[in-house]
Amino acid sequence: MNIFVFDIETIPDVASGRRLYGTPAEMAQLSDKDVAKVMFHYRKQETDGQTEVLRHHLQKIIAISVVLRIKNDRHDIFKVWSLGEPNAPEEELIQRFYTGLQEYTPTLVSWNGSGFDLPVLHYRTLLHGIPAPRYWETNGDFRWNNYLSRFHERHTDLMDVLAAYQPKAFARLDEIATILGFPGKMGMSGDQVWDVYQAGGIQDIRHYCETDVLNTYLIFLRFELIRGKLKPDEYQKETQRVRETLGADAQKKHLQEFLTAWEG
Repeated sequence: MNIFVFDIETIPDVASGRRLYGTPAEMAQLSDKDVAKVMFHYRKQETDGQTEVLRHHLQKIIAISVVLRIKNDRHDIFKVWSLGEPNAPEEELIQRFYTGLQEYTPTLVSWNGSGFDLPVLHYRTLLHGIPAPRYWETNGDFRWNNYLSRFHERHTDLMDVLAAYQPKAFARLDEIATILGFPGKMGMSGDQVWDVYQAGGIQDIRHYCETDVLNTYLIFLRFELIRGKLKPDEYQKETQRVRETLGADAQKKHLQEFLTAWEG
Protein backbone atom coordinates (compact mmCIF):
# COMPACT_ATOMS: atom_id res chain seq x y z
CA MET A 1 0.00 0.00 0.00
CA ASN A 2 1.09 3.54 -0.72
CA ILE A 3 -0.63 6.05 1.56
CA PHE A 4 -0.03 9.80 1.27
CA VAL A 5 -1.78 11.81 4.00
CA PHE A 6 -1.61 15.54 3.42
CA ASP A 7 -2.64 18.88 4.86
CA ILE A 8 -1.98 22.45 3.78
CA GLU A 9 -1.72 25.75 5.62
CA THR A 10 -2.57 29.00 3.89
CA ILE A 11 -2.43 32.76 4.22
CA PRO A 12 -4.19 35.50 2.25
CA ASP A 13 -2.94 35.80 -1.32
CA VAL A 14 -2.16 39.49 -1.01
CA ALA A 15 -0.76 39.66 -4.55
CA SER A 16 -4.18 38.75 -5.91
CA GLY A 17 -5.82 41.03 -3.36
CA ARG A 18 -3.83 43.94 -4.77
CA ARG A 19 -5.12 43.16 -8.26
CA LEU A 20 -8.75 42.71 -7.26
CA TYR A 21 -9.50 45.35 -4.65
CA GLY A 22 -7.93 48.59 -5.78
CA THR A 23 -5.84 50.43 -8.34
CA PRO A 24 -2.10 49.73 -8.51
CA ALA A 25 -1.41 53.19 -7.12
CA GLU A 26 -3.75 52.68 -4.18
CA MET A 27 -2.44 49.23 -3.35
CA ALA A 28 1.20 50.27 -3.62
CA GLN A 29 0.71 52.39 -0.52
CA LEU A 30 -0.54 49.46 1.57
CA SER A 31 1.47 46.84 3.42
CA ASP A 32 0.66 43.15 3.00
CA LYS A 33 -1.03 43.26 6.38
CA ASP A 34 -3.26 46.12 5.30
CA VAL A 35 -4.10 44.46 1.98
CA ALA A 36 -5.18 41.38 3.93
CA LYS A 37 -7.41 43.59 6.08
CA VAL A 38 -9.05 44.89 2.90
CA MET A 39 -9.61 41.30 1.72
CA PHE A 40 -11.12 40.28 5.05
CA HIS A 41 -13.37 43.35 4.95
CA TYR A 42 -14.75 42.49 1.52
CA ARG A 43 -15.26 38.88 2.58
CA LYS A 44 -17.30 39.95 5.61
CA GLN A 45 -19.42 42.12 3.32
CA GLU A 46 -19.98 39.17 0.97
CA THR A 47 -21.17 36.97 3.84
CA ASP A 48 -23.18 39.59 5.76
CA GLY A 49 -20.60 39.54 8.52
CA GLN A 50 -20.67 35.77 9.03
CA THR A 51 -17.03 35.04 8.22
CA GLU A 52 -13.69 36.55 7.25
CA VAL A 53 -12.43 33.23 5.86
CA LEU A 54 -11.32 33.97 2.33
CA ARG A 55 -12.56 32.01 -0.65
CA HIS A 56 -10.36 29.23 -2.00
CA HIS A 57 -8.88 31.16 -4.93
CA LEU A 58 -7.60 33.88 -2.57
CA GLN A 59 -5.59 31.51 -0.39
CA LYS A 60 -1.81 31.11 -0.75
CA ILE A 61 -0.13 27.88 0.36
CA ILE A 62 2.77 28.28 2.77
CA ALA A 63 3.06 24.70 4.07
CA ILE A 64 2.23 21.21 2.88
CA SER A 65 2.83 18.45 5.42
CA VAL A 66 2.53 14.76 4.64
CA VAL A 67 2.65 11.29 6.11
CA LEU A 68 4.00 8.73 3.66
CA ARG A 69 3.36 5.06 4.38
CA ILE A 70 4.71 2.49 1.95
CA LYS A 71 4.47 -1.20 2.73
CA ASN A 72 5.19 -3.85 0.14
CA ASP A 73 7.63 -6.66 -0.60
CA ARG A 74 10.52 -4.22 -1.08
CA HIS A 75 9.76 -1.28 1.22
CA ASP A 76 8.47 -0.64 4.72
CA ILE A 77 8.46 3.15 5.14
CA PHE A 78 6.70 5.51 7.53
CA LYS A 79 7.67 9.17 7.40
CA VAL A 80 6.16 12.50 8.44
CA TRP A 81 7.58 15.81 7.19
CA SER A 82 6.83 19.12 5.51
CA LEU A 83 7.65 19.53 1.84
CA GLY A 84 10.53 21.82 0.91
CA GLU A 85 12.42 24.24 3.11
CA PRO A 86 10.60 26.78 5.30
CA ASN A 87 11.41 29.58 2.87
CA ALA A 88 10.62 27.61 -0.30
CA PRO A 89 8.34 29.39 -2.79
CA GLU A 90 4.77 28.20 -3.09
CA GLU A 91 5.26 26.73 -6.56
CA GLU A 92 8.08 24.50 -5.27
CA LEU A 93 5.87 23.11 -2.50
CA ILE A 94 3.11 22.34 -4.97
CA GLN A 95 5.52 20.78 -7.47
CA ARG A 96 6.93 18.52 -4.75
CA PHE A 97 3.39 17.44 -3.85
CA TYR A 98 2.63 16.39 -7.42
CA THR A 99 6.04 14.75 -7.81
CA GLY A 100 5.13 12.46 -4.92
CA LEU A 101 1.91 11.49 -6.68
CA GLN A 102 3.75 10.86 -9.92
CA GLU A 103 6.33 8.65 -8.21
CA TYR A 104 4.14 6.58 -5.90
CA THR A 105 0.54 6.85 -7.27
CA PRO A 106 -0.62 6.66 -3.65
CA THR A 107 -4.00 6.80 -2.04
CA LEU A 108 -4.37 10.42 -0.96
CA VAL A 109 -5.88 10.81 2.50
CA SER A 110 -7.14 14.07 3.98
CA TRP A 111 -9.55 15.65 6.42
CA ASN A 112 -11.75 18.04 4.41
CA GLY A 113 -9.36 17.82 1.48
CA SER A 114 -12.25 17.82 -0.98
CA GLY A 115 -13.76 20.89 0.59
CA PHE A 116 -10.62 22.95 1.10
CA ASP A 117 -7.12 21.61 0.42
CA LEU A 118 -7.59 20.28 -3.10
CA PRO A 119 -9.62 23.23 -4.46
CA VAL A 120 -6.93 25.57 -3.13
CA LEU A 121 -4.26 23.41 -4.76
CA HIS A 122 -6.19 23.51 -8.03
CA TYR A 123 -6.29 27.30 -8.14
CA ARG A 124 -2.65 27.66 -7.12
CA THR A 125 -1.58 25.04 -9.67
CA LEU A 126 -3.48 27.00 -12.31
CA LEU A 127 -1.84 30.24 -11.20
CA HIS A 128 1.68 28.83 -11.42
CA GLY A 129 1.05 26.67 -14.51
CA ILE A 130 2.34 23.47 -12.89
CA PRO A 131 1.87 20.26 -14.94
CA ALA A 132 0.39 17.37 -12.91
CA PRO A 133 -0.83 14.74 -15.40
CA ARG A 134 -1.08 11.87 -12.92
CA TYR A 135 -3.31 13.88 -10.61
CA TRP A 136 -5.69 15.05 -13.36
CA GLU A 137 -5.91 11.66 -15.11
CA THR A 138 -9.47 10.31 -15.50
CA ASN A 139 -9.02 7.74 -18.28
CA GLY A 140 -7.64 4.21 -18.51
CA ASP A 141 -6.84 2.74 -15.09
CA PHE A 142 -8.00 6.02 -13.54
CA ARG A 143 -11.45 6.01 -15.14
CA TRP A 144 -13.20 4.34 -12.22
CA ASN A 145 -10.85 5.38 -9.44
CA ASN A 146 -9.19 8.79 -9.77
CA TYR A 147 -8.17 11.69 -7.55
CA LEU A 148 -10.97 13.99 -8.67
CA SER A 149 -14.24 12.07 -8.24
CA ARG A 150 -15.86 12.49 -4.87
CA PHE A 151 -16.90 8.86 -4.39
CA HIS A 152 -13.65 7.25 -5.50
CA GLU A 153 -11.02 5.99 -3.06
CA ARG A 154 -7.85 7.24 -4.73
CA HIS A 155 -8.48 10.35 -2.70
CA THR A 156 -10.15 9.46 0.60
CA ASP A 157 -11.49 12.53 2.40
CA LEU A 158 -12.14 11.06 5.83
CA MET A 159 -14.40 13.91 6.94
CA ASP A 160 -16.56 13.46 3.87
CA VAL A 161 -16.70 9.66 4.00
CA LEU A 162 -17.36 9.36 7.73
CA ALA A 163 -20.19 11.90 7.45
CA ALA A 164 -21.74 9.78 4.66
CA TYR A 165 -21.24 12.84 2.39
CA GLN A 166 -23.78 14.79 4.45
CA PRO A 167 -22.59 18.33 5.31
CA LYS A 168 -24.77 18.40 8.42
CA ALA A 169 -22.76 15.47 9.77
CA PHE A 170 -19.31 16.97 9.18
CA ALA A 171 -17.01 16.95 12.22
CA ARG A 172 -13.80 18.74 13.10
CA LEU A 173 -10.51 16.85 12.96
CA ASP A 174 -9.62 18.00 16.46
CA GLU A 175 -12.81 16.63 17.98
CA ILE A 176 -12.69 13.22 16.27
CA ALA A 177 -8.99 12.79 17.08
CA THR A 178 -9.60 13.68 20.72
CA ILE A 179 -12.60 11.35 20.99
CA LEU A 180 -10.45 8.49 19.68
CA GLY A 181 -7.69 9.19 22.20
CA PHE A 182 -5.28 10.90 19.83
CA PRO A 183 -3.66 14.26 20.68
CA GLY A 184 -5.84 16.46 18.44
CA LYS A 185 -4.82 20.02 17.62
CA MET A 186 -1.50 21.10 19.10
CA GLY A 187 0.18 24.50 19.24
CA MET A 188 -2.33 26.57 17.32
CA SER A 189 -5.43 26.51 15.13
CA GLY A 190 -6.00 27.41 11.50
CA ASP A 191 -7.35 30.87 12.27
CA GLN A 192 -4.05 31.79 13.96
CA VAL A 193 -1.80 30.94 11.01
CA TRP A 194 -1.80 34.40 9.41
CA ASP A 195 -0.78 36.12 12.65
CA VAL A 196 1.92 33.54 13.36
CA TYR A 197 3.22 33.84 9.80
CA GLN A 198 3.50 37.63 10.07
CA ALA A 199 5.49 37.17 13.28
CA GLY A 200 8.00 34.96 11.44
CA GLY A 201 6.68 31.65 12.78
CA ILE A 202 6.71 29.59 9.58
CA GLN A 203 8.51 26.73 11.34
CA ASP A 204 5.82 26.64 14.04
CA ILE A 205 3.20 26.51 11.29
CA ARG A 206 4.95 23.57 9.62
CA HIS A 207 5.15 21.74 12.94
CA TYR A 208 1.46 22.36 13.58
CA CYS A 209 0.64 21.06 10.11
CA GLU A 210 2.68 17.90 10.74
CA THR A 211 0.72 17.12 13.89
CA ASP A 212 -2.49 17.55 11.90
CA VAL A 213 -1.43 14.94 9.35
CA LEU A 214 -0.42 12.58 12.15
CA ASN A 215 -3.91 12.88 13.65
CA THR A 216 -5.41 12.29 10.22
CA TYR A 217 -3.25 9.23 9.61
CA LEU A 218 -4.17 7.70 12.97
CA ILE A 219 -7.86 8.23 12.20
CA PHE A 220 -7.29 6.65 8.79
CA LEU A 221 -5.80 3.56 10.45
CA ARG A 222 -8.92 3.27 12.62
CA PHE A 223 -11.03 3.67 9.47
CA GLU A 224 -9.08 0.85 7.80
CA LEU A 225 -9.77 -1.29 10.88
CA ILE A 226 -13.53 -0.77 10.88
CA ARG A 227 -13.88 -1.49 7.18
CA GLY A 228 -11.80 -4.67 7.39
CA LYS A 229 -8.73 -3.51 5.48
CA LEU A 230 -6.65 -4.00 8.64
CA LYS A 231 -7.04 -6.84 11.12
CA PRO A 232 -6.88 -5.92 14.82
CA ASP A 233 -3.30 -7.15 15.17
CA GLU A 234 -2.28 -5.32 11.99
CA TYR A 235 -3.87 -2.15 13.31
CA GLN A 236 -1.89 -2.45 16.54
CA LYS A 237 1.34 -2.97 14.59
CA GLU A 238 0.69 0.08 12.44
CA THR A 239 -0.01 2.36 15.41
CA GLN A 240 3.04 0.96 17.18
CA ARG A 241 5.11 1.78 14.09
CA VAL A 242 4.02 5.41 14.45
CA ARG A 243 4.95 5.46 18.13
CA GLU A 244 8.38 3.96 17.48
CA THR A 245 9.15 6.33 14.62
CA LEU A 246 8.18 9.41 16.62
CA GLY A 247 10.06 8.17 19.66
CA ALA A 248 13.23 7.69 17.62
CA ASP A 249 13.18 11.28 16.36
CA ALA A 250 14.29 12.95 19.59
CA GLN A 251 15.47 16.12 17.81
CA LYS A 252 11.94 17.17 16.85
CA LYS A 253 10.29 18.58 19.94
CA HIS A 254 6.82 18.87 18.40
CA LEU A 255 6.80 15.16 17.54
CA GLN A 256 7.90 14.25 21.06
CA GLU A 257 5.11 16.44 22.44
CA PHE A 258 2.64 14.70 20.14
CA LEU A 259 3.84 11.29 21.35
CA THR A 260 3.65 12.34 25.00
CA ALA A 261 0.12 13.71 24.57
CA TRP A 262 -0.93 10.50 22.80
CA GLU A 263 0.48 8.16 25.41
CA GLY A 264 -0.78 10.34 28.25
